[in-house]
Amino acid sequence: MKEIEVVIDTEEIAEFFYNELIRRGFVPSRIELEELADITFDYLIEKCIIDEEFEVEE
Repeated sequence: MKEIEVVIDTEEIAEFFYNELIRRGFVPSRIELEELADITFDYLIEKCIIDEEFEVEE
């Protein structure tokens, strides 16, 4: 079975939160978005949903 690699980064998370918060009537600052993204990324690692380590293919 081939393993599927999905890359999730804090920039992608920040963009998602930005779009969702704007859609819901909030206007977050860039710093707030970065903090939310970092917290979410840490949560996903803690719950073993993602693995922080990754290999770079050449």
